[in-house]
Amino acid sequence: MPRRILVMTIVHHPHDARIYLRQIGALLEAGWEVTYAAPFTDYGLPARDERLTRTVDLRRSSGRRRLGAAYRARSVLRELGPQHDLVLLHDPELVPWTLGLSLPPVVWDVHEDTPATIAIRTWVPDSSRSVLARAAVGLERHAERRMHLLLADDHYADRFARAHPVIRNTTVVPDAPVPAGARDAEGVQRVMYLGSVTVERGVHEMVALGGRLRAQTGGRVRLEVIGPAHGAAVAVLEAAVRRGDLRWHGFVPGHQALQLLDGALAGLSLLHDEANFRPSMPTKVIEYLAHGVPAITTPLPVPARLVERSGAGVVVPFGDVEETLATILRWSADPGEAATLGSRGHAVAREEFDWTRLGPDFVTVLEQLADDGGVQSRP
Repeated sequence: MPRRILVMTIVHHPHDARIYLRQIGALLEAGWEVTYAAPFTDYGLPARDERLTRTVDLRRSSGRRRLGAAYRARSVLRELGPQHDLVLLHDPELVPWTLGLSLPPVVWDVHEDTPATIAIRTWVPDSSRSVLARAAVGLERHAERRMHLLLADDHYADRFARAHPVIRNTTVVPDAPVPAGARDAEGVQRVMYLGSVTVERGVHEMVALGGRLRAQTGGRVRLEVIGPAHGAAVAVLEAAVRRGDLRWHGFVPGHQALQLLDGALAGLSLLHDEANFRPSMPTKVIEYLAHGVPAITTPLPVPARLVERSGAGVVVPFGDVEETLATILRWSADPGEAATLGSRGHAVAREEFDWTRLGPDFVTVLEQLADDGGVQSRP
C-alpha cells in the first residue's frame, strides 16, 4: 500500500520550487500519495492538480492578515491529518496550530532562520520585533520537542539542541546548458535575477543597474527579473518597467523559470548584509551555476565561498552598482569569459547540488520519520 502524506503551506506559492517541483515531485516519483493543501485561489491558480491524490484550497497568510488562514489550516489538519501517514508543514506559523490534534508524525521543513526573519518583515511594527523574535525562538524549541524537523541549510543546525536531517535547496542540473552570453532572438544578452524581490534582496541596486545597462548598451544587454515582489519593491519595479529599464516576469513556475536562465550572461544575487541571509545559501546562486550562468553575489559568506572556490563568478561589495555594471559589461564584450565561468559552475553544481541524485535521499528521510512515529515531548 502506498504511503500517504499531507503537505501544507499557507505562505508559499503553491508552485514553490522546493515544495512543489522538488519535494512533491520526488514523493510522486517514489509512489507516495500526496494531498497538497495550499492557497491556490489566492495565488490565482486552479485548486486542482491531476498528479496529486487531492488538493485543498487554503487561505493565504500575508502581512498582518494571518489568523483566518491559520484557523482554516487547523481545521484541515484536524480533518485530513489522521488519514495520512505523515504531515509535512512548510510554515512556522502552522507549528502551534497542531497542538491538541490527533495527528500522525508531523514534520516541519525549516526553510529559514525564523527569529532573524522578523527583522526584515515590513509588516511587523518596530516596537514588536524583539518580542516576536523571542517568540520565534520559543516556537523553534517547542517544535523540536514535539515534531520532526528538516533543515534547508546545514547552518541552521546551531539553533537546535538535537541533530536533524538536512535537505538542502538544490536543483535539477541539466546535462548541457546553453553557453552563457548567448544572444536571444532579439539579439539581446540577458542578465537574470531569479527569486523573491524585496529591498533587502537588492531591488534598488537592480533597478539602478537595469537603467545603466539600457543607457550604456542601447538595450543590447537587458536585466530580467523573475519572481514576485513584496512591500516597497513592487512600486520600485513597476516604475522601472514603465521606464523600460528592465523586464519583470513576475512569478513563473519553477521549471519554466529555470528555462529562462539558459544562455544568460550573468545571474544576480545582490542580497544585503542581513542576519537572516548570513548563514544561508541563496538557492538562486545554485540555480545559476546549474544552468551554466556565472553568478554575481554580494559577500555573504556562504554564496561568496561557493563562487570563489568554483571560479564561477565574482563577489561584489554590498550596494556596489558600479562594480556589478563593470563586470557585466566586461562579460558582454567577451562572452567567452562568461561561458568559461559558467562551465566551471555547471561542473560544481552537477557534482554537489543535483536534485536528481539528492531527491531519493529526501524520500528515504521521510520514510524513516514516518516509521519512527511521533517525537517524545521533553521539557
